[in-house]
Amino acid sequence: MAGPPGAGRAVSPPLCLCLSLLLGTSGSGAAHRHSNVLLIIADDAGFESAVYNNTVVPTPSLEALAAHSLVFTHAFTSVSSCSPSRASLLTGLPQHQNGMYGLHQNVHHFNSFQGVRSLPALLHQAGIRTGIIGKKHVGPEEVYPFDYAETEENNSILQVGRNISHIRHLVHTFLTGTPDRPFFLYVAFHDPHRCGHSHPQYGSFCEKFGNGEPGMGRIPDWKPRHYRPEQVTVPPFMPDTPASRSDLAAQYTTISRLDQGIGLVLKELAEAGHANDTLVIYSSDNGIPFPNGRTNLYRPGLAEPMLVHSPVHRQRWGEVSNAFVSLLDVTPTILDWFGVPYPSYSIFGKDKLVHLTGRSLLPVLESEQPWQTVFASQSHHEVTMYYPMRAVHHLQHRLVHNLHFKMPFPIDQDLYVSPTFQDLLNRTLGGQPTHWVKTLGQYYYRERWELFDTRADPGEIRNLASDPRYRPLLEEMQGQLRKWQWLTHDPWVCAPDGVLEDQGPYKLQPQCLPLYNQL
Repeated sequence: MAGPPGAGRAVSPPLCLCLSLLLGTSGSGAAHRHSNVLLIIADDAGFESAVYNNTVVPTPSLEALAAHSLVFTHAFTSVSSCSPSRASLLTGLPQHQNGMYGLHQNVHHFNSFQGVRSLPALLHQAGIRTGIIGKKHVGPEEVYPFDYAETEENNSILQVGRNISHIRHLVHTFLTGTPDRPFFLYVAFHDPHRCGHSHPQYGSFCEKFGNGEPGMGRIPDWKPRHYRPEQVTVPPFMPDTPASRSDLAAQYTTISRLDQGIGLVLKELAEAGHANDTLVIYSSDNGIPFPNGRTNLYRPGLAEPMLVHSPVHRQRWGEVSNAFVSLLDVTPTILDWFGVPYPSYSIFGKDKLVHLTGRSLLPVLESEQPWQTVFASQSHHEVTMYYPMRAVHHLQHRLVHNLHFKMPFPIDQDLYVSPTFQDLLNRTLGGQPTHWVKTLGQYYYRERWELFDTRADPGEIRNLASDPRYRPLLEEMQGQLRKWQWLTHDPWVCAPDGVLEDQGPYKLQPQCLPLYNQL
């Protein structure tokens, strides 16, 4: 993955003008009230933007926002799955602590614990108006209440997540609803998520939805852009085949729709008079839906774009931060912005007080911070995809703990039917070259501990965990990971070769007792 343009780069006049129109920025330098927050989350988006050096896909809205934001090169989700990531985003707690172990909808039916105190609930209690437009994908309702909600729960997800004209209308409705109150608005696009498994008539990524062709409907504000397979930039972690290139070309079309939608949202914000009193955060929930990406704790599954625009922290606009940040930092950041304290409480009403392990990002908007470590935790994606993993990334090294390493890594439904994965299966079965850095067997079956030097080995191919020269580093990072698991009350902290005992005589001093299971 290429990094974004260098810090302090010059911005062309058209780009400055574009952002001024979108965000209504002025050069007065006047003090602003910390009044509002706009959180924009894409669905399975990666680094398909000139902000991160992919110049194939024009993303003028993101580029304009980046010119007046701090751009992060080391932003990560804490879990590579949709509902768990969104629950972690809205609670500041990893999935194993908030209870959203997997997807929320239908047969999967995962929910956060009733006792969790979420961001929208805390903000509502503080008198801040909360709104969500687009993909919610978390529950239960009492844990994630919003004053204004237009989501898949009461609309078609295609309309509230991909129809950018309708999204614009909903944003306008929210912003003009109670103009005298501070607000938190969460706009969760459904682009560029796959839809070949659910709405195949619209293409692999719903790239045909609303394009004006017969039977596709028309989104008035969308000017579709189309890409040829030979144009796309294939990430090094993916197979480079005609099928994967066509797949990426379809994804690029929805990236363009996402970018145009972001522009419409920012324009509504400016026209409502809130450009100079609103913190704007843009990111995605998890990695792109391709092999090595979403559902994996490798870098392609965890690394996220992140732009943070603050009207009161102009000194770092257009600059780049190399600080390690996490989506677990979003809740502490927004609470800090509004001046709302995080409560002291226990999820189950007993002991084990909850502590946020994320941090506010406001200090890094003023000056670079020496943040060098992030953590990740995954248990499920779909209900059948039980493959618990934990990970820590410190400086250039990533350590992944595959708890069920003797089982094959599971594949989700929409990736399975994708052109990329079907081509990979057929090539493997036919004994043909896959043009991939791994074999399918290597992808399915993994070592218990995987240690990578991402600077020397950005593709995370060479596992250093069994190399005696890296034994001290391995043990140090295992200790870091285990400490975080204890701090966040991870029920899997002793797995797979021990049992956690934390009741009765072990209540005051929980322990991992051995299973002697030859692992």
